[in-house]
Amino acid sequence: MTFIRLQDLTPNQLEGKRVLVREDLNVPISNGHIDDDSRIVAALPTLNHLVQAGAKVIVVSHFGRPKQGEDQSPFSLAPISRHLADLMGSTSGTSVIQASDVVGADAQAKVNALENGQVLVLENVRFEAGEEQNDPSFAKALASLADVYVNDAFGTSHRAHASTEGVAHIVPLAVAGLLMSAEIEALGGILTNAKKPVTAIVGGSKVSTKIAVLMNLLDKVDNIIIGGGMAYTFLLAQGYSVGKSLCEPSFVDTAKDIMVKAKANGVNLYLSQDIVVADDFSATANTQTVDATAIPDGWEGMDIGPKTRQAFADVILNSASILWNGPVGVFEWDAFAEGTKALAVAVAQATKNGAKTVLGGGDTVSAVEKFKYPKSAFTHVSTGGGASLEFIEGKSLPGIEALNATAVSA
Repeated sequence: MTFIRLQDLTPNQLEGKRVLVREDLNVPISNGHIDDDSRIVAALPTLNHLVQAGAKVIVVSHFGRPKQGEDQSPFSLAPISRHLADLMGSTSGTSVIQASDVVGADAQAKVNALENGQVLVLENVRFEAGEEQNDPSFAKALASLADVYVNDAFGTSHRAHASTEGVAHIVPLAVAGLLMSAEIEALGGILTNAKKPVTAIVGGSKVSTKIAVLMNLLDKVDNIIIGGGMAYTFLLAQGYSVGKSLCEPSFVDTAKDIMVKAKANGVNLYLSQDIVVADDFSATANTQTVDATAIPDGWEGMDIGPKTRQAFADVILNSASILWNGPVGVFEWDAFAEGTKALAVAVAQATKNGAKTVLGGGDTVSAVEKFKYPKSAFTHVSTGGGASLEFIEGKSLPGIEALNATAVSA
């Protein structure tokens, strides 16, 4: 995969230039308060790089899912802009202002008035109907604001929207931001040239959503650990009863195919040895730990058991490279969080021991945050949920492919 990186550009390609930066500032906000600013913090390296280069920085992002024709004020980027201003002002004294529209009169006036090293945040790009439609006229209007385009929003690059794909074909120079480059390097590296043995942990609720992931990984890894709700389809495929556990009988043959291909490829496929089951899908349900091959009728699997936690941890601690996508239990409830927590402990320890560890997927990130692990405990924690999943599947992401198509010499 070839693309131009922001760090490949020379100073004179940025100084005094209007640089449109697509960031993913879609952060959780409650009553006007930002609950988690990690995505804003993750954008700072690219924004600071541009400010220090003397660029006129124009930030574009979405926030939430505003609907056309309805009150859009709850989806304004105003609180996000203020927080960004606080962060950049306190660290570098950078001036951050906001436009009241995206490509309208206020945005154009403020772009024209920008000075070198200043940052302008456009209003929520999804206020424009042409954004998600990837409307050529809107993409052209957005592109007219800039001399250089930087896509730093890996988490939205699987969507062919105007601000992620359309504009990149129009602006003369389109490059990957520092965060985007780091994401591609980390996820791509773990899939193509990682130090062996390579272990993939694949969790989540359904096999149907992870088929492409598993099939792609079978050609790239040495071990696959399967957990979460999807594991029960594999148990059913082996002829075992799964009680009332989450299961997809229509994907039993798919599970069998995956097991056959794993054996043919020499890939070790690890499934649960024991299961924590509950008599109801509830945080306060009655529980017991049973052998994975003997889930009682009327009970459902909620987490991996202690034997499995140890077995999975042993595989992880003997791996040189680890990709983790998806929890292995209903970690949101403390009664069923121990399995996912045990994996977090093992992956963090493997990182300390020198393994390269990459975490992808929103639920995986939520899990390690629940267990109070900082991102520094792992080699790389992806900011992309659906994007990281599609990347692991081997799909082309439109927002990255558009950069590849912009063949401009740096």
